[in-house]
Amino acid sequence: MPVSFLSFAAQHDPLRQDIMAAIGQVYDSHYYVLGKSVQQFEQEYAAFCGVPHCVGVANGLDALHLALVALGVGEGDEVIVPSNTYIATWLAATFVGATPVPVEPDPHTYNLDPARIEAAITPRTRAIMPVHLYGQACAMSEIMAVAARHGLHVVEDNAQAQGAAWQGQLTGSFGQLNATSFYPGKNLGALGDAGAVTCHDATLAERVRTLRNYGSQQKYYNERVGYNSRLDELQAAVLRVKLPHLPTWTAQRQQLAARYDALLADLPELVLPRTAPGATHVYHLYVVRTARRDALQQHLTQHGIGTLIHYPVPPHLQQAYEFLGYQPGAFPLAEELARTSLSLPLWPGMTETDLQAVSTAVHSFFN
Repeated sequence: MPVSFLSFAAQHDPLRQDIMAAIGQVYDSHYYVLGKSVQQFEQEYAAFCGVPHCVGVANGLDALHLALVALGVGEGDEVIVPSNTYIATWLAATFVGATPVPVEPDPHTYNLDPARIEAAITPRTRAIMPVHLYGQACAMSEIMAVAARHGLHVVEDNAQAQGAAWQGQLTGSFGQLNATSFYPGKNLGALGDAGAVTCHDATLAERVRTLRNYGSQQKYYNERVGYNSRLDELQAAVLRVKLPHLPTWTAQRQQLAARYDALLADLPELVLPRTAPGATHVYHLYVVRTARRDALQQHLTQHGIGTLIHYPVPPHLQQAYEFLGYQPGAFPLAEELARTSLSLPLWPGMTETDLQAVSTAVHSFFN
């Protein structure tokens, strides 16, 4: 039985009428840029994250970039980043003229290892960018403590973990500024590119708000060298419809992951996801690991099971970052994860039949 890696049907089909109505309201409003839908979504998403401020921007990379600009990180500075992450985290540092400084992950959670951060700090370090990878919250209390000891900013990359928590506090609410993405495949996804910055500080929020709109607060008066990175009014309207359903979709993801855990527990060659004490996991991705990853992926493809690799090449070995001079072996944990990780299908609406089909195909490979 074929199982696609991702399907939107169970989320979108029941909401079709509401989403179309929301789009129609924007159409009829004749107000298409930074209108009421953006303002209302910003308020609602801020409340969801437990912070007073949210600034909608064009995408997740812009959210990371504008956060660093607003914090004054720039040329000659260094930014601590995970060695194993999507390249956007690194790109944001590069965009402002800073150097991304990789730190290896916890080998069990794949999140930035707080115990390794201090060894990477230099007099040029200005910020730490923890990524809540695959949907699991980082050990934020320890990361914030390291940052406080060294006077560093923290910018959370919360693109994969909307609704996750560390010791009861939601991701996207720890750092001075925090970025998220509403790319369609995220746990809370728009119908195109979209992103946001969340924070507690009103001054920083206003700075990001100005930067996203050409450096302007008043039309045609520009106090900063800014950017054009505004959350689209149509995407905000769609996100407003979807946001109230996010807790239900998250619970479904967690239930599906628990079933996978049970179905695949008897395979000693397969490493299953592990959630750290104090963290919650919202399973943006269900990532397993095996030394025979490529063969397993080929086998699953032959059986109609969709999979992806997150991520096949760590940033330090990407052609884009050749100029940093890293060689294979520089970050062995990141490289091991790149060789062995495989993401299995997991999306709200998956059935027990879907799960059994994936499990059967995985078992037939190992057995």
